[in-house]
Amino acid sequence: MHAVRALEIKKRFFAESGKRFLQVKIRDGFSGKEGDLRVKTLSYFNFVFAAIFVVCYCYQFVFLILRLLKKKRTFQAKKLCRYAALIAARNEETVIGQLIDSIRAQNYPEELLDIFVVADNCTDQTASVAAKRGAVVFSRENRAQVGKGYALRFLLEKIKKELPGEKYDGYFVFDADNLLDPHYVEEMNKIFSNGNQIVTSYRNTKNFGDNWITAGYGLYFLRESEYLNRPRDYLKTSCAVSGTGFLFSDEILEKAGGWNYFLLTEDLEFSADMIARGEKIAYCGSAIIYDEQPVGFSQSIAQRARWVKGYLQVVAKRGGGLVKTMLNTGNFACYDMLMNTIPIVVLTVLGILLNTVMFIVGITSARQEMGIFFASVLIGAVNSYAMMYLLGLVTLLTEWKKIPCGRAKKIRYSFTFPLFLFSFGIAMLVAVFGTVQWKPIKHTAALSIGDLGDRPRK
Repeated sequence: MHAVRALEIKKRFFAESGKRFLQVKIRDGFSGKEGDLRVKTLSYFNFVFAAIFVVCYCYQFVFLILRLLKKKRTFQAKKLCRYAALIAARNEETVIGQLIDSIRAQNYPEELLDIFVVADNCTDQTASVAAKRGAVVFSRENRAQVGKGYALRFLLEKIKKELPGEKYDGYFVFDADNLLDPHYVEEMNKIFSNGNQIVTSYRNTKNFGDNWITAGYGLYFLRESEYLNRPRDYLKTSCAVSGTGFLFSDEILEKAGGWNYFLLTEDLEFSADMIARGEKIAYCGSAIIYDEQPVGFSQSIAQRARWVKGYLQVVAKRGGGLVKTMLNTGNFACYDMLMNTIPIVVLTVLGILLNTVMFIVGITSARQEMGIFFASVLIGAVNSYAMMYLLGLVTLLTEWKKIPCGRAKKIRYSFTFPLFLFSFGIAMLVAVFGTVQWKPIKHTAALSIGDLGDRPRK
């Protein structure tokens, strides 16, 4: 009797043990499959994000073809207009003198070009240096409203109020670290005097050869000038203002009710507002302006994080107007402006976060599928590098003679250009998840236009 009872207990024990073992195996099996599924699903999402990115920006490949195949538009000046050059400067005593010298050395009637400087919260000799070089200087002390947009409004209001007898057809906007090609104003006047009320110019870099960061900026702005703005001009759609080196009419200023652009990227806000109003920004590729780029990586990330934050601010404030104009009129410039603000930020941040999640999932629950993850990342990185390198290389080759840098450095820095673009991802994460404020960029490249040598214009 006891033997039979013992046998039954053993049977139940082995049956229960087997059942539990089977449950564990099944659960483990499903866990592996689930991990595998998660990795593959995330890989598919990565592919979808890349496809959306291509769809959003494929029209820029049309821009590239247009730039390579079409000749520039040419203009003859219909009249010599009177201009005011506006310079917002904060502690720029090292470089502002060279800019003013380059303005005064323009191949344009001196009596038709006045120079105004706002010494904005300065603690150095910016005001006295500018005044000695022949500029009209106004000092501004305001620690609450900080930024270039506020400084420009202050300067324009001062000119209107204190010099009511001075009438200007248009206003140039420059940064204190800029240098102008001697024919800059002459070339801009050709476009402006033909009825274009807003004109942006060709942005070059005076310290291109300092390191891979300054060269990255240089190629970035050259591409923006020649492979975005020039094709836009061919198609007679609107260009976009790029920080410095642009011109707008007094009539535009009156229509806008004064200068009311105060976001972190006041230039982009101005562009978005003008495009939403139906105005067009023209491009003058023969007017060359040089500016200084940050040398340090942390400073570069901070600056570009400010740009990204500014993009998001512009969309939040001006995006509705762009969408409304686009739907009502079919204005391609509105679509173009929107594509160059939101998608690139959103898709890049999501892509970084997505790949981080893929990595975590892979090492925690699907180690056998880590090969898929690494292969996906590697293929994507190689393809992205190749595409960005080719975009940079094309720009480098077509603008080769204009870049103030030695041959060896141009070649070497063409390979680091994709790395500069990749580092935008860090700036985007800082902009989205960090605290971003406007801070002045310290400029130290005290060069004259003569130090850059003669550069061909086209």
